[in-house]
Amino acid sequence: MRISVIIPAFNEERLLPATLRSVRAACAAFEHRGWSSEFIVCDNNSTDRTAEIARADGATVVFEPVNQIGRARNAGAARARGDWLVFVDADSRPSRELLEEVAASIAARRCIAGGSTVKLDTRRLGVRFFVCVWNVLSRSLGWAAGSFMFCEASAFRSVGGFSQEIYAAEEIELFGRLKRFAQYEGRSVVILHRHPLATSDRKLRLYTPREHLGFLLKMALSRGRVLREREACFPWYDGRR
Repeated sequence: MRISVIIPAFNEERLLPATLRSVRAACAAFEHRGWSSEFIVCDNNSTDRTAEIARADGATVVFEPVNQIGRARNAGAARARGDWLVFVDADSRPSRELLEEVAASIAARRCIAGGSTVKLDTRRLGVRFFVCVWNVLSRSLGWAAGSFMFCEASAFRSVGGFSQEIYAAEEIELFGRLKRFAQYEGRSVVILHRHPLATSDRKLRLYTPREHLGFLLKMALSRGRVLREREACFPWYDGRR
């Protein structure tokens, strides 16, 4: 069994080193089973040392010139040689325990894809409430957080990968297709929860509640059409770090 870990990265020189260290340490869970791992960083048109840092760490670096998270993940997946794909955002730190759960899910052969609940290192009660609400929705609706997803490579390619028509919520759209595919195959999609993914609270720190609510309101009023506009999805693309 071969696992491909794919990390999309846009100007992530500050947080990428810690993510790479965490991912390599966590992948001991795969090595324990005799599985091999490869590490792919997709440089999504960065202007900093993102690609240099990834190469120095020994990761394979691919380049995607169009700033779009779906394109970046697809570019990494196109280079991947693994039987399973694990997508980790560059500001996230999966634990070995989480990847042990992933390995167990893969070995059981019942699931076709999955994700994880998340945790943020913050004492802000509003942020904690938001994360709690997201985790409940994630588990009940089978929505994987974009910061961590895993998928059988053949299934990922069968459903066409991430949409390149939208600039945000692409993970939810993908998992909608994966759930239908899993049902057809008599398998399932899982959201792991025993060892939540540690991820950055950067977006919640850098953008005001008014900005977040404004985006959500526009998305609701447009019935999701705003997701096709890069400028409207500014929390993902305006470069604040």
